[in-house]
Amino acid sequence: MVHSPSSGLPGLRGTEHVGFTVPDLEEATSFFTDVIGCEYVFELGPFISDDTWMNTHLNVSPGTVMQRLRFFRCKYGPNFEVFQYESPDQNLVQPKNSDVGGHHLAFYVDDFDAAVKYLLSKNVRLLGEPTIRTSGPNAGQTWIYFLSPWGMQFELVSFPKGKGYEATTSTRLWHPANPSA
Repeated sequence: MVHSPSSGLPGLRGTEHVGFTVPDLEEATSFFTDVIGCEYVFELGPFISDDTWMNTHLNVSPGTVMQRLRFFRCKYGPNFEVFQYESPDQNLVQPKNSDVGGHHLAFYVDDFDAAVKYLLSKNVRLLGEPTIRTSGPNAGQTWIYFLSPWGMQFELVSFPKGKGYEATTSTRLWHPANPSA
């Protein structure tokens, strides 16, 4: 696939990491390593600033303490930078997908049924039953949402024979099972 060098960020290669905040870094570490299978790499922190550095550089309230952050590698996708903050105006409610700033992380698996059984064996809360797409751009895809212990939304997704949109275009979405394509 050829990418046009004339538009976008010069030298862009892709997503290096995704950062998010959790209420309990130890709980999150256990979830990402013991349940998901990510590899813990290193930790930084705490970071405290008596001036406006945190506000200027991170857009958080003055007085915010970034207690710790940990980096994780998760197979063939972006790294995770997981924060635990303490802030006087911190929102402790996990956003829904429909909220501004709502989000989820999707994990691609080769064997969807085995992955669902595995999550159930780890007492992970699944949201509904698997959705199987049979038409449209996502035809061939099966997915289900699940929740972390602190309520963050995740998705399990698989489409081992490709997706429907691939029949109508040569452009392909990035795929963790074929990362260089």
